Amino acid sequence: MKRNKTLLPRQLGDAHIRLLRIYKVVIESGGFAAAEVELNISRPAISLAITELESLLNMKLCHRGRSGFSITEQGEEVYQSALQLLGSIENFRAQMNAINTDLVGEFNIGITDNLVTSEQMLITRSLSALKHRAPDVVINIRMIPPNDIEAAVLNGKLHIGVVPELRTLPGLNYLPLYKEQSLLYCGEQHALFKQELDAISDEALAQYDAVVPSYPQSTEIKQQQKKLKATATSTDREGIAFLILTGRFIGFLPTHFAQRWLVQDNIRTIEAHGRYFHTNFSAITSKGARSHLILDAYMEELKKNS
Repeated sequence: MKRNKTLLPRQLGDAHIRLLRIYKVVIESGGFAAAEVELNISRPAISLAITELESLLNMKLCHRGRSGFSITEQGEEVYQSALQLLGSIENFRAQMNAINTDLVGEFNIGITDNLVTSEQMLITRSLSALKHRAPDVVINIRMIPPNDIEAAVLNGKLHIGVVPELRTLPGLNYLPLYKEQSLLYCGEQHALFKQELDAISDEALAQYDAVVPSYPQSTEIKQQQKKLKATATSTDREGIAFLILTGRFIGFLPTHFAQRWLVQDNIRTIEAHGRYFHTNFSAITSKGARSHLILDAYMEELKKNS
């Protein structure tokens, strides 16, 4: 049988795929009337689509009229080819969706020091859940100061950070996680360790050397620090703990971090009911960051646990 030259373009677009989909439904429905319900478009619109497809292919695909509906020999071949093409498109879509939903790659997270001992363990539980969902994800943790975490999240070096909420930057999203309490402590070799400390004046407390943080603090915390005789500084809470444990300094520590030494009587609190402050911690992400499936999954877990 002599074949007519096809007028189908070299590149198929969405409009051509749409015509083939309509044609497929028409053939499988056995006519225009039944296809009208399946496609949810009018019969004239279906007829117009089939006519357009026949014009593109330069061949008669089906007979329709008073004598009923029937497919031509060429129409049958086009139908089979359309099945292969549309099937391939669906397979491609499924494969691409699988690739996009597989959580693979690296996840970079920055965390303020010494949060691992927090009783709530929000970060730990969420990382565990993420690894369960995505065994192939590589997790990179950086323990760095809050300012560095903020900068790294903004410039894209970190996907997420966990920082004390001392300020809010316009380029960041904040997810509140928990509130941390800090108390004033002294070591077992300190002069205050065996004294009655239900109440101690600011003047008396100012006689003793104290270690204070060199990293940014909230106004509430700064007010507490001003009452101390600051003769040492530390860039992190672990450094503060080191100096408190020498017995030569007093200083504030988070209660969850200090607990290990408290139960062993290595340290004690100084007027716990009056010398304390709270720090709110939040997870931060960049507002301008591109969609990241691993980050999205981790944020889901954080929200479940928080």
